This record gives sequence, C-alpha cells and structure tokens, in this order.
Amino acid sequence: MNIAIPLEAKLQPTQARAQDTYELVLQTAGEMLCDMGFEQLTTNAICKRAGLTPPALYRYFPNKYAILKVLGDRLMTAQDDVVIAWLEAGGLTGATFEERLAKSIANQREMVAIAQRFPGGVAIGRALRAVPMLQELRFISRDMIADRFYSAVRPHFPAIPAVRLRAAMRMIVELGYAASEMVVEEPDREADIIIRETCLLFALYFEQLR
Repeated sequence: MNIAIPLEAKLQPTQARAQDTYELVLQTAGEMLCDMGFEQLTTNAICKRAGLTPPALYRYFPNKYAILKVLGDRLMTAQDDVVIAWLEAGGLTGATFEERLAKSIANQREMVAIAQRFPGGVAIGRALRAVPMLQELRFISRDMIADRFYSAVRPHFPAIPAVRLRAAMRMIVELGYAASEMVVEEPDREADIIIRETCLLFALYFEQLR
C-alpha cells in the first residue's frame, strides 16, 4: 500500500520572526545538501544545525521532501525567470549568426551561475531528478519554458508544422538544462567548451530550420 507523502508547506509565515525561522530552515537545508546529499539529510539534523526545535520546523514543513520542494521551486523559478526575460529581450534573434550564438552562450552561462550560487543547487538538481515524487517540478518548468520558446519562434518559422516545432523546442530546452546540469555537477570539466558547443548545436539547428 502506497502512502502519499505530503509535499506542501503547512503554513506560510506572515510575521517577521516566523519568516526568519522559515528562511533559516531552507537556508540550512540547502547548505546541508551540499555536505551530505538528500538521502542522508534529516529534519532532526536540520534542526540541530539551525538551532531549532523539531516543533519549530514541523510548524512549517511536514518532512524533508516538502523542504526540498520549496527549494526546488525557488531554483527552477530563478532559472525560468532568467530564460523568460532573455526570450522577451530577443534572445533568439540577432542580425548575424555570431550575434545569436553569443546571446545563447550568455544565457547558458547565467543558467549555470544561478545553480552555482543557489545554496545546495547541485544537490537540489540531483534530487529533483532522482526523487520520483519531485520530478513533476522539473516537468512543469520544462514544459512552460518550451511553450515560451515555441511562442517566440513560431512567427519566424510559419512553414514548419506546429507539432514538429513544439517537439524541437522541447528538445532544445531539455538539452540546454542538461548541459547546464552537467557543468554544475562536474565543474572540473571544460565548462566554457561544453556551453559553447551546446549553444552552437542549437544555433546551427535554427539555421537549418531557416
């Protein structure tokens, strides 16, 4: 018998002190994820490092999965907001191939930087892929960004069947995020080369569509 694990925060804090506690739990969990990974993380360990009592944590979060869901939401939103702003600023357009490629590289670098700056970003990304009940966060984010890409490019490729163009945008989004995750999780690899080659693949694909 499968028992559903609650993923939603119990209570959204409204007072300053409560907000501080809420944020302390999230900040501490993010930092600990860097040290031990999601499987070893426990709510008791979070409380011990944060200097909180378990009831203080459980007032807001029913379990560690709910904590990770909030962290995952924040990380995905931070990245999604950057991509949306980039699209709205004409990130897919440019007078020359080199200009379009440079814009794509700049966006990809920023995606990596966001994950690197985010407390526990590497571990959060891994957990969102590995924990089945949290994978939906990634799917929702990717689908939304793919739809944004489609809306941005549809006017430029009216002759391409819609179903093909939608599939292509989903592929580009998935590969773009995968490349970012690869660079973040394996920083010793040639990050600039991976980013440039990924963006070059996308740029050449768009040229072929033209």
